[in-house]
Amino acid sequence: MARPIDTLFLDAGGVLVFPNWRRVSDALGAHGVRVEPDALSSAEPYAKRRLDTGETIAGSTDRQRSFPYFNLVLEEANVPQSPETDAALADLHAYHAAHNLWEIVPADVLPALARLRALGLRLIVISNANGRLHACFDRVGLTECLDAVFDSHNEGVEKPDPRLFQIAFERTGAKADTTMHVGDLYHVDVVGARNASIRPMLLDPLGLYEDADCPRVATLDALVDRLAS
Repeated sequence: MARPIDTLFLDAGGVLVFPNWRRVSDALGAHGVRVEPDALSSAEPYAKRRLDTGETIAGSTDRQRSFPYFNLVLEEANVPQSPETDAALADLHAYHAAHNLWEIVPADVLPALARLRALGLRLIVISNANGRLHACFDRVGLTECLDAVFDSHNEGVEKPDPRLFQIAFERTGAKADTTMHVGDLYHVDVVGARNASIRPMLLDPLGLYEDADCPRVATLDALVDRLAS
């Protein structure tokens, strides 16, 4: 029988923070490309699902996937790639390198984290990021809600490599058999969790992973309900 969960490892992007689509829309507009933030936000899950293949994840780093990711978002939003979109994305990558573009915290995140804390769970972020995650979390008010944050850039290894999880185990005292990892990319988060002998949970708001061989939840609130029961 599985031991009860006492620690949650949480991905950052796509779980706790999301791209600032208004900033993306404005950057595109500055180069003459008009697309509304809501159109980009709606397109993003489908682009991410297309990127989330075993071959793509195994053959690239998180940083190498960033331009294809945004180009897929634009494609899903019916915006063709052009010199103008390339220039806008270059501007956005410069902003991301300095500040982290994943800077929007949805309204349900802080209440869900409070509910998870009320269940007695330790909350630890394990993220493929660019070295700006700690500063971003300070800026958006997430740091105080968490027990620890591990940024792959700072640690020199990224998911799905189990060494990133092992670093977190060593520094926090968490144990694999009482930890669950929650993420939004199957071949990064589910595969990574299983590589580290952790129970995975895939956040799948639109039901795009119906064929996935892992447990899924649509929202953080649904995750809390599931853990509470």
